[in-house]
Amino acid sequence: MKSPALTAIKDLRGLKALKLEIENQKRLAAELQAARLAAARQLKAEKELFAHSIGPIKALPARHGPGQKAQISVPQPEPIPVQLQLDEQAVMREALSDEFDGDALLDTDEALSFRRPGIGVDVVRKLRRGAWRIQGQLDLHGLRRDDARDTLSKFIRDAQKTGWRCVRVVHGKGLGSPGKTPVLKGRVQSWLIQKIEVLAFAQARPAEGGAGALVVLLAPS
Repeated sequence: MKSPALTAIKDLRGLKALKLEIENQKRLAAELQAARLAAARQLKAEKELFAHSIGPIKALPARHGPGQKAQISVPQPEPIPVQLQLDEQAVMREALSDEFDGDALLDTDEALSFRRPGIGVDVVRKLRRGAWRIQGQLDLHGLRRDDARDTLSKFIRDAQKTGWRCVRVVHGKGLGSPGKTPVLKGRVQSWLIQKIEVLAFAQARPAEGGAGALVVLLAPS
């Protein structure tokens, strides 16, 4: 049987431990409350700083009743000229070269002519005889080489888009050139060979320009 003295000591120690636990709980509660107050003060300070930075706020007038969203006009981006870009890319693909030598592709006859593989000789004969009605004409007289090349390329491209099948290109006989050499004539032949729209061409009949012009057959659009 325990003595009264030992029981008293044990009870005293239990009271001290309980008192210490209560004090710890109070301290933790005080620290938690202090942390919450500090966080609230920080949030309030941040809100006040934001309000001070943006200045006074004025509510938008309600145009269509409460609850309606404000109609804010946002500048629209400039439209992308897709078709223009495609056309420019097509022009680059169709760029004609002055270095291209098409002499080997010409039929060596009395006037020189051209026909793509798969195009019969009779097509050239019909061009010479005027079997196709000439639907358009381009006169390159007086143009410099670069201007003549670009003008011819655009003319052939636009002619096919229009649906023309037979056109005449006047390059001249070169009588006004130094040495009376028809420089532009050979260039025009070379440029036409490079145009995928061109199926064949032949020298025009005397009444249509003779050696100074070509009758050109275009592929269907």
